[in-house]
Amino acid sequence: MPSNLIKRLIILGGLVIIGTISTQMYWLMKTWDLKDQEFDLTVRKVLLKSAQRIANFNQSELPKKDLIQRTASNIYAVNINSGIDANILEDYLYQEMSNHSLKTDFEYSVFDCTSKDLVYGNYCNLEDADINDLPHHERLPRFTDLDYYFVVRFPSRENFLLTNMRMTLIFSSIAILSVIFFLYAIWVVLRQKRLSELQKDFINNMTHEFKTPISSIKIAADVFHKDESIQENHRLKQYAKIISEQNQRLNNQVEKVLNIARLEQDSFKLKREAVDVHETIVNLVNSESVRLINGEMELMLCEGKCIIHADPLHFTNVISNILDNAIKYSKGNPKIQIKTQRKHNLFILSIKDDGIGIEKDKLRNIFDKFYRVSTGNVHNVKGFGLGLFYVKNISDAHGWNIDVESQPGIGTIFTIKIPFQPQPV
Repeated sequence: MPSNLIKRLIILGGLVIIGTISTQMYWLMKTWDLKDQEFDLTVRKVLLKSAQRIANFNQSELPKKDLIQRTASNIYAVNINSGIDANILEDYLYQEMSNHSLKTDFEYSVFDCTSKDLVYGNYCNLEDADINDLPHHERLPRFTDLDYYFVVRFPSRENFLLTNMRMTLIFSSIAILSVIFFLYAIWVVLRQKRLSELQKDFINNMTHEFKTPISSIKIAADVFHKDESIQENHRLKQYAKIISEQNQRLNNQVEKVLNIARLEQDSFKLKREAVDVHETIVNLVNSESVRLINGEMELMLCEGKCIIHADPLHFTNVISNILDNAIKYSKGNPKIQIKTQRKHNLFILSIKDDGIGIEKDKLRNIFDKFYRVSTGNVHNVKGFGLGLFYVKNISDAHGWNIDVESQPGIGTIFTIKIPFQPQPV
């Protein structure tokens, strides 16, 4: 993944995180305010009803103003123009809170005219908690501007509001977990990118370092081939041939790795030009036939020339890689069929073999980098698992569609569909 794209993703992700957290904080505060307003309205209704019932019991009238005062977030004072019986007050408070579905603990105090002080009433538990778990009462504030009044405190107000915000808190928690997961994903991406860059640098340096000794070995092998004394000695001639072949094999693998590196770095450019597909295939078949001692390659080419617009080098490498796999993974005497056909504005190239085949659940991975189909502890076929990765990337770069069908023990068919413009007659 390009560095610029990762930077953009991180910046965009940061903005999303800031926006998500800000939105969640805003809605949490908004919900808290709404729940607090709802709580305050319900409490005022309860206290008003209780005060009216006390006034009716005492046959007195309530004050016209400042009946209920809120001195703190959870403390209310109720002004009454008559004496207050604490037992009756407690009953009224219980009843009205039950009527208004206000299920939270409260404690109250009543003003005593004789002592000019608040007399603690009781702590009332509506949640059926253990008596040992109940909090100790706090000294409630006095009101010098009131004559007859009682004070009510709701010690569990915050818990009550949080309970009513349960769904909001759940969704907020999910959002926060999503943010944490996103941050973790970004960390994994950055870590993988760093490891990937280290891997690419190592492979690039290693393959470039291999080029010098490979060239030196090739020069030495060519000298051996031209030496008459070595050519006359069958044993030395065979050794020289082995050195040359293995050096060429090593060079091909290095070139393959370098091509993959260029693909991943987007440093390669397709040099499109007119390519005669049939001519390319015939040349490759003649070259690869040397490797087939008892096998055969069957050509089923459509009539006439087929000219496509492609990079000749990469197109040749794509066909060569598929043929190389067909030969390497054959059983006994390989039989390979190369077929071409035209269908509308598509040129269809298929390469079929009778090799060992690939299991269905492994087909989806064969174009992955470094992937090789497991064959247990047997490693008769050597390679890096880069050939089909290269084929897939080159096909995608050209805009070609490549499919594969395979059955274990029967063989594999690679099909490449190449758009082309028919040549005028």
